[in-house]
Amino acid sequence: MIKSRYIFLSIAACAIISLSSCTDNAPTAESPSNPSTTPVTETKSHSDHGGKAQININTAILSELDKFEAKLGVPALSNKIQASRPYGSPEDLVSKKVITQDQFDQIKEMVTVQEVVLTGEAKDVDYMTKLGLMKGHLLVAKELLDQNQPKQAEPHIGHPVEEIYVDVEDQLNERKVKEFKTTLVSLQDLVKSNAKSAKLKTDFVASVQSVDGAIAALPADQRNQPRFVLQVINGLLDAANSEYGAAVAKPTEGIANGKISAPIEYQDSRGFVVYSNELYQGISSQIAQDNPEAHKAIDTALAELVKVWPTAIPPTQAIKTPEDVTKLVKTIEENTQKVLVSPSTKAQS
Repeated sequence: MIKSRYIFLSIAACAIISLSSCTDNAPTAESPSNPSTTPVTETKSHSDHGGKAQININTAILSELDKFEAKLGVPALSNKIQASRPYGSPEDLVSKKVITQDQFDQIKEMVTVQEVVLTGEAKDVDYMTKLGLMKGHLLVAKELLDQNQPKQAEPHIGHPVEEIYVDVEDQLNERKVKEFKTTLVSLQDLVKSNAKSAKLKTDFVASVQSVDGAIAALPADQRNQPRFVLQVINGLLDAANSEYGAAVAKPTEGIANGKISAPIEYQDSRGFVVYSNELYQGISSQIAQDNPEAHKAIDTALAELVKVWPTAIPPTQAIKTPEDVTKLVKTIEENTQKVLVSPSTKAQS
């Protein structure tokens, strides 16, 4: 399904981007009197122990809303939630007839309308994760263009500019990154109008270089720090996991169970996993030296994840179930936690 997505969910990013130890100091937060309007400031996120942070149904990206879709088995639920915004309370999902009361009862612990404002390292990881989502989209778009599939590539070129850029724009301005929205728009327009143009390759390279330039606004030592990179990887894999869950048909959809029923979501998740693997290879030798057991578990799980997406054009039948993918992502998260709480990694922060 073609979606408008990626007004980034900061509150979910809080849990994803900092898998720090439960023994660390608790994050700073202000308890809002009106959770729908008053932001909470987080300097770092909660530990992942006990589950992910709640999902803000007013601001969540569609890959986050896909978690509800996967949980309830309701096709296109993400779009329906987005179309019925704004919500004054989680219960509005029922009063606005987005889902039934029985369905709400199954997900109510996952839902919030509370905004979180990130600061410090959490903000930097959030920034890098958003740009990583852009990179993932562009990586899979390039694969599809190379296979002469411009119509399939176009949504993945459109998502960075239509859905992610607006959410990262304030941070780009704060970090004095040169505007590159026009570069992305130019590439999207060219793919739509003349995918065989000789200019396409040049514009594509310029778009990738623009995203890389925005990433380079972060200090090099931070971008190469295992602690930082692992948090970004976990954010990207969480998004990939949600997308894959939405890509694979459920029995209730009237389609054969395990069929790839949403190619765009499959391709989104492929791009995020490929880029996550690329990031990990850049820090793997250091983690292997400092935390060999955790490295082996992460490296093995990533290798298995990569096999789930054999090609950019999806196979008819899923290679693994969404539950299998969730287990692999969880293995990476759990071993990331071990790395983050180790003395050698703490010394980096």
